[in-house]
Amino acid sequence: MTELESKKVRKIESEKVIERRKVKTFRDLLVWQKSMTIITGIYTLTKSFPVDETYGLASQMRRCSVSIPSNIAEGYGRNSNNEFIRFLHIALGSLYELQTQIEISMNLNYLDKSTFENLCGSTRELEKMLNSFTKKLIEKQVK
Repeated sequence: MTELESKKVRKIESEKVIERRKVKTFRDLLVWQKSMTIITGIYTLTKSFPVDETYGLASQMRRCSVSIPSNIAEGYGRNSNNEFIRFLHIALGSLYELQTQIEISMNLNYLDKSTFENLCGSTRELEKMLNSFTKKLIEKQVK
């Protein structure tokens, strides 16, 4: 490794330390906080689903909504930005799964239009936040 490459590595490592000081825990991440709010809404909503959906759509919506902040937290706890980015992508996949299931719920008339629009708005906002956060982490790696 050349001297210039060593300096770049040290700079990146020091930026990671500074970045970690601003955000002390995954609970400080806005994407995690927003996803936790969505979980509460999903759990409340799915209580009103038909009984025959208890182990079907309702269960699947609950599991994928829980997966979003869980993957954010797990990725944050990893020792590298590459791993964090990988887990953010997994969280985004779970969010897309949830968005699909919200549409299915609407198609099956388990949701009224207002609830559907509120959930879609919240999940789209989280989608933008996750994409932006992931992009920012990727850009920091390139520098």
